[in-house]
Amino acid sequence: MNHNLAPRALIIGGSLGGLLAATTLRAIGWRVDVFERSPHALDSRGGGLVLQPDVLHAFHFAGLQLPGTLGVESGDRIFLDRMGNVVQRGWQPQTQTSWNMLYGVMRDAVPDECVHAGETLVRMEQAGGQVRAHFASGRVETGDLLIGADGARSTVRAQLLPEVHPSYAGYVAWRGLVPEEALEPRDRALLDGVFAFQHGAGHMLLEYGVPGQDGDTAPGRRRWNWVWFRTVDEDRLPALLTDRDGKPHAFSLPPGALPDAPAALLRADADAMLAPPFRALVHRTAEPFIQAILDLAVPRMMFGRTVLLGDAAFVPRPHTAGGAAKAAANALALAQSLQRTDLPIEQRLREWEMLQLRGGRAMTDWGRRMGNQIMGIDGWEGS
Repeated sequence: MNHNLAPRALIIGGSLGGLLAATTLRAIGWRVDVFERSPHALDSRGGGLVLQPDVLHAFHFAGLQLPGTLGVESGDRIFLDRMGNVVQRGWQPQTQTSWNMLYGVMRDAVPDECVHAGETLVRMEQAGGQVRAHFASGRVETGDLLIGADGARSTVRAQLLPEVHPSYAGYVAWRGLVPEEALEPRDRALLDGVFAFQHGAGHMLLEYGVPGQDGDTAPGRRRWNWVWFRTVDEDRLPALLTDRDGKPHAFSLPPGALPDAPAALLRADADAMLAPPFRALVHRTAEPFIQAILDLAVPRMMFGRTVLLGDAAFVPRPHTAGGAAKAAANALALAQSLQRTDLPIEQRLREWEMLQLRGGRAMTDWGRRMGNQIMGIDGWEGS
């Protein structure tokens, strides 16, 4: 294929969803340009995640390989009580990786000249099978397809579906990453190789091992990833999501932004509510961060030559462990649809949309039911 004649995709959003779209489309010969509103590198923003088959399928299609081992494996799932006793154990093997590792592999695979930081989409227009994107910097770009992969706060979705907004689910996730050697040997022995939980009324903590900052999965070089879900009244959110410089954030505070006072309160609550190994994790987290748990589901994903992908379309709750997997499935199916030549591109996009809507609705509905039950919302109480 003549590279200059190859179709071009404008991808809005440079996080996992955008890079999944970029790498899979490049694999079928498309030209891609990724526009990220943040002027800073994103490689320190994420925590751990469960490695799902959809991500591996997308990586394989794009010709990407994770360095060394895929991640950190766990076998048993264990449940601790507040004293730290194992009250339940069951075999459920899986592999955990880190946001940093997935991001790094994909970012390295996309040429620097194709990724444009500090570019905020202002508006877009479509005509004659082309999409023109206008950015706040004054930049104007034209492509054959525009992909909104810019997350729950999607500027693309805001223009296409201004009436659709994320809604707060009634609880937040406190998160942190701790170097493996930071825990005492006894706690390390208990948590090594397992996926650990503690349930309580209005809260749940889960923990698992992930690769180290540099992707190392060797024992002693890994990290502990923890997530503590806690119910929080909506009127308390603005204060909770205000950073150490007094700037309010819509849905989350990244690592390093949490003020000292709520960090101290988080540690005090851990002392009062959590099992000893989990208390230690919270105390030894240098930069805890927080995200509000959201629900979002769109009625459409295709708008002529513009599509929505990943969290710009559906935000599944973290209990599904499916956020990255959903974005990967969207991106892989999109590339496979565009690879076909037997139908007009708009018809291929409509068929892609139909299947992705069905999968997105199913995952978000499942996550909502599971989350409400776990957190004691809608009448369920924790034990």
